[in-house]
Amino acid sequence: MKILNFKDLKNSSIYFTPNFPLLQTKRYKISFFVVLSIFLIYSALILGFAVLIISFTPLRGYVVSLERSELKLQVDRIEKLETKIIFLTKELENISSINKKLKYALILGSQTKVDTNSAVYDSLKKNIKKKMPIEGNIFGGLIELFENLLQNKKEFKFEFYSPVQGVVIKKFNPEKGHIGIDFAAGINSPVVASSGGLIIFADFSVKDGNTVIIQHENGYLTFYKHLAIILKKEREYVSAGETIALVGNTGYDTTGPHLHFEIWKDNKPINPLIVLINKEN
Repeated sequence: MKILNFKDLKNSSIYFTPNFPLLQTKRYKISFFVVLSIFLIYSALILGFAVLIISFTPLRGYVVSLERSELKLQVDRIEKLETKIIFLTKELENISSINKKLKYALILGSQTKVDTNSAVYDSLKKNIKKKMPIEGNIFGGLIELFENLLQNKKEFKFEFYSPVQGVVIKKFNPEKGHIGIDFAAGINSPVVASSGGLIIFADFSVKDGNTVIIQHENGYLTFYKHLAIILKKEREYVSAGETIALVGNTGYDTTGPHLHFEIWKDNKPINPLIVLINKEN
């Protein structure tokens, strides 16, 4: 197949035959370059005419205003994009910080005894200043120490109670990834500590929303997830039945108001229905 070259194009012609009833039909021959020249000249005239109209009529201000509006719109979009990027960066930093706290909490939970003097508890430390009694003396200090020991002993009974008044709507099923139980309860219903212990995590996570983790003696942990509001702080001791939060619907892994409750023993989830005393089926 022969490729079309410049010489062939130069020698090419265009034929057209007008057909008017009052005129004799004739055939006209026009060179290809003549047709191309006419087209270019016509396009240049149209372009020049448009430039003149825009330059010497009110359309000029309209075009400039349109360009400025479009430029301002682009600037606004860039500023909004920068704001979103800054927000997402802060959110990622916040998530990273929470994940680190959750990691420390699980390390704490691996201990069989609640020892707040352990070095690993430094991740939860806060500056708490406790005032000595005005009448403070050795005898008073011994009495206070004895009372604290009795209180701690009372708090760490190995009895687990239902953390909320509600019906279990989803049971323990680790084969399908459900390592706890779900209680159906009204929004803002009180959530209580299932047993006495130390709060080692009380914060928000993307998946589980507002979450509280309580460490108990003998390697037990209890998890309370999707909470609306957390009423207690990390490093607080709570007694069994003490209100720690309100039922909510936070986190993306939820479809409605409920409490997801887990019990872990020696870093492994167990079926809460086996150990709960006042469970509701």
